[in-house]
Amino acid sequence: MNTFLLMITSKYIYIPIILWVCIQTFKVIWELIKTKKFNFKRIMGAGGMPSSHSAVVVALATMIGRYEGVQTSMFALSLIFAFVVMYDAAGVRRAAGKQATILNKIVQTPGLSTLEVQEKLVEVLGHTPIQVFAGALIGLIVGMFA
Repeated sequence: MNTFLLMITSKYIYIPIILWVCIQTFKVIWELIKTKKFNFKRIMGAGGMPSSHSAVVVALATMIGRYEGVQTSMFALSLIFAFVVMYDAAGVRRAAGKQATILNKIVQTPGLSTLEVQEKLVEVLGHTPIQVFAGALIGLIVGMFA
């Protein structure tokens, strides 16, 4: 069997990818329902409820722990990786999103800035702790039943 076929038939690859697609699609549909506007950028965008980042890494760690064992180095690596991703989503990227919001307001306020900006900074970058928790919970459930 060729390497590509082995790779795409690995549950450790296709289940997290399908999970990510499902969550991002949910976000597009949810925004369409709420705003009555179709925003295709949401399919690739970060932020929002639930955190697809958290769901993917927790599902992967759960699957590795379930099938390979919690004593393995792969489980340890995936668990630490999941914690780093979730910390980044709720901490660093969320702070960057807040800063983008403030910078966008400063640039748009007459007299405060002489900068001419072609486009706004992306404000939805990170997640609230609840969004991260919800994504992690979804990932845990998917990982347990995958």
